[in-house]
Amino acid sequence: MFGYVNANWKELTQAQQERYGAVYCGICRSIHARVSGTARLTLSYDMAFLALLHMSLYEPEECAGKNRCALRPLRPKPWVENPYVDYAADMNVALAYYKALDDDQDEGKTSARLLRRALEPHLTPIREKWPRQCQAMEQCMEELSRLEKENTANPDLPASCFGRLMAELMVYEDDQWATELRSLGFSLGRFIYLADAMLDYDRDKRKKQYNPFLAMGQEKDSQKWEEYLVLAMARCTESYEKLPLVQDKPLLDNILYSGVWVQYRGKMKKEEPNG
Repeated sequence: MFGYVNANWKELTQAQQERYGAVYCGICRSIHARVSGTARLTLSYDMAFLALLHMSLYEPEECAGKNRCALRPLRPKPWVENPYVDYAADMNVALAYYKALDDDQDEGKTSARLLRRALEPHLTPIREKWPRQCQAMEQCMEELSRLEKENTANPDLPASCFGRLMAELMVYEDDQWATELRSLGFSLGRFIYLADAMLDYDRDKRKKQYNPFLAMGQEKDSQKWEEYLVLAMARCTESYEKLPLVQDKPLLDNILYSGVWVQYRGKMKKEEPNG
């Protein structure tokens, strides 16, 4: 999840903003304690959704407090800790590593190479603890790379590939909720991939890089393409509504029904300032 699965902050109550921030800070603390301070720089609010979803579903006991940190030193910030916050931290580090690995291999980015090397020593314990999720990341990133090299003209193939990655990441353990969580994650992953492809269309065209819509020979049509996103998110929320969520449900609703669209359209507006 790369910058889309975030809240519509304007519609959150003060209490919801504090709760959301506390989960984010808990993930940040977990990354710092178990990986490194540098790795915290890869964190986004997307992972707070993952933690909140599992916390609402499983309702674990929480440890909470307030602290200042080097990134936000002006006043103490609330935080919460529990196994699902730690899981989100691990998934964030693993995703950041495989994304850096892909950028290093495909584009030779120096920043990606440095990040990959910084995170690589910490991947072994994460792989040992979460082999299913990490294997899915490795396989899907390899498949995505192959599809891009083949200049695949069917956007469903790479979108579904990323969907399978997100499906496994969304499942903490194979239990009675795994089927709906996988379905939710699959559709959310498709949304993220297709939204990225739409937003990157002009840049990819300029740099002559792979984009499924370019490979199809399509001219840019943001309005038409948004229909793909509506369908993906409808399927995502269909699975979401089948989960017995009570705790933090209004906050999660805000993210899936409003926040993802605020993030997408905000990014699109930056790409199309006169659109």
